[in-house]
Amino acid sequence: MNDQDPAGEPVRKHRRDPDGHRAAILEAARQTFAERGYARTTLREIARRAGVTHGLITRQFSSKERLFLAAVPGNRDLERVAAGDPATLPERIAHGFVHRMETDAANDPLVAVVRSAASDEGAATHLLAAMQEHSVTVYRSVLSPGTPAVRGDDLEIRVALVGSHLIGVTFNRYIARTEPLASMPPEQLTEHLARVLRHILFD
Repeated sequence: MNDQDPAGEPVRKHRRDPDGHRAAILEAARQTFAERGYARTTLREIARRAGVTHGLITRQFSSKERLFLAAVPGNRDLERVAAGDPATLPERIAHGFVHRMETDAANDPLVAVVRSAASDEGAATHLLAAMQEHSVTVYRSVLSPGTPAVRGDDLEIRVALVGSHLIGVTFNRYIARTEPLASMPPEQLTEHLARVLRHILFD
């Protein structure tokens, strides 16, 4: 029996293994998002590659946006980056952002947001909303643990401003490659970024 699709790509066989299913979905998602970009990727294509049903993906991840955030670096690693002393959170955010962008900017969620906006505004809006919701939850757990979430409160506004600033840096340095950010040494960018993020979060 041929285990390849007509295009020559391997297709996984269906199996009854919840943990294996999740791992297969995440692996297929990473590959598909990397090859096709966020806007052109469909859950049905990911399901086909992973050897699972479309319904299983929606049951486990609920949406394309949440699957993307679970599969790719960036938001997926936010809890690890944010954990620690609230006083040094800006430095951790800056260091984590610059490190991952210098390592693999092409597959970063922020790059996906910017590029999707040019071709599919709706997709970019949904993805950005999911990222914002996740970021607010994580930052609240560090900066105001135990405080009930209130829609549109000061913390949510500050987190939105942090995200907006990071998107701006993403576009200027990693997509448009405009100066002076394009050629700035990573260490210097991290210092500048940490200072600005501290102002947004605490001042």
